[in-house]
Amino acid sequence: MKTISHWLASPWRRSTAAALAGALPVLAFPEPSLWWFAYVALVPWIALLRSAPTGRQAVHDGWWGGFGFMLAMHHWLLPNLHVFTLVIAALLGALWAPWGWLVRRFLAGRPSAGRVAAAFAVLPSGWLLIELVRSWQGLGGPWGVLGSSQWEVEPALRLASVGGVWLISFLVVAVNVAVAVLVAVRRAWVPAVAGLLAAAVGTSAVWVWSPRPDVEGRVRIAVVQPGVMQGVGQPERRFDREEQLTRELAGQDVDLIVWGESSVGYDLDDRPDFARRLAALSRETGANILVNVDARRSDKPGIYKSSILVGPDGPTGDRYDKMRLVPFGEYIPLRSMLGWATSVGKAAAEDRRRGTEQVVMDAGHGLRIGPMVCFESAFSDMSRNLADDGAQVLIAQSATSTFQQSWAPEQHASLAALRAAETGRPMVHATLTGVSAVYGPSGERIGSWLGTSASSSTVYDVPLADGVTPYVRFGEWPVYAALLIIAAWGVGEAARTLRPRFRRPRTDPEPPARPARTTHGSPARPGR
Repeated sequence: MKTISHWLASPWRRSTAAALAGALPVLAFPEPSLWWFAYVALVPWIALLRSAPTGRQAVHDGWWGGFGFMLAMHHWLLPNLHVFTLVIAALLGALWAPWGWLVRRFLAGRPSAGRVAAAFAVLPSGWLLIELVRSWQGLGGPWGVLGSSQWEVEPALRLASVGGVWLISFLVVAVNVAVAVLVAVRRAWVPAVAGLLAAAVGTSAVWVWSPRPDVEGRVRIAVVQPGVMQGVGQPERRFDREEQLTRELAGQDVDLIVWGESSVGYDLDDRPDFARRLAALSRETGANILVNVDARRSDKPGIYKSSILVGPDGPTGDRYDKMRLVPFGEYIPLRSMLGWATSVGKAAAEDRRRGTEQVVMDAGHGLRIGPMVCFESAFSDMSRNLADDGAQVLIAQSATSTFQQSWAPEQHASLAALRAAETGRPMVHATLTGVSAVYGPSGERIGSWLGTSASSSTVYDVPLADGVTPYVRFGEWPVYAALLIIAAWGVGEAARTLRPRFRRPRTDPEPPARPARTTHGSPARPGR
């Protein structure tokens, strides 16, 4: 231990160790998908934070750990944003600086059993508030929320149906705290084991008592994934390939056909020939087609990304304009200050325009769908709103061709499992170049993924479900609970700090002095 402490005495070594420790949770996400590792991935970082000699050092270690976490989760942006990726990671990593101080406050030295017990509530709550803040789309959105690593674990998906991905994150951090205490503070093993048992009992209770979606019927939804297109005339060649793949669906009794994000590169009002070809495909297959247009609007200024439903007579009039845009990819925040990002990477040369409201579409055959575009599948509140508005199937149209050889396509596809489990509604994740995936109303995978090397059209039998999950009914209640826990702890800390200042000093009068006595017990006389 002294050798490690001596090695960490160097500020740069300690900062490097914190960054590496903070990066470890990425291994629990796709593509490695070591989901079980999430429950111990924070232990080295927590051990480092509790060993900080001062609160200021703990803040510093928290910042560097957050930098490592953000950089690891977004490492696939490096080829496009270059050095700006490091800037973003450093800015977002600062959110973990207070969490570093909290860890030291509760676990440094030899914490009492009461302090350890309190840590099981306060530290996961602090982490949850960090995830809440960074989930704002202006700060990059909720990509890499810790609970998302559990997308293929059935008990965790049951937790998602009750409290969303937030409840899973709380559980994962709490287990990490308990394991860190068992490893580094062995004298406090009793509250640590009690914490692990409480997590196990809580998860088991949710598994047994939480309502399951009631499956009522099925629909056949086809996903058209054209694959990578290179060279000149890319939008036309992509459309030709999508048209060819869609024709293969004729006679397969399909209820809906979904194309990926930016599957049509021209406004359909400006290119009526494209609209006619889509209408012909709809007549030939007997199903409406949900396409995604990435183009400058003819009726409004600016470029929009829009989900448009096309039927046998052409566009049906159902249209959803993407509301939450990808920072730097589709717009540059504070472009007047940060516009230089376009000179160091492939940032958006022109800001795309935003939609104003979510839309539930009637896709025919009695099917109501809730479309989202790409990045929006990371936002649990958007899918919750669509389910609450009556959507029977959630659909995300995506394109990650820029990051084809990275972990991004798999990470993106995994998010749909959580959105399905949270809402009790099946979800279709359709992409241009993979990974495309479909999940049932409990978050279970349906069929196989269409990987990044696939160019095909695939039909999925998708179960429809009825009922309302607790998460749809009550929303982000774990976040509100975390706010109350942090507020209660803060009030308690303030009361303990101020109590000595208001404590009254003792004002008891001094007892009177006893008169001097002679050896015979009588008072002494003056002068004798």
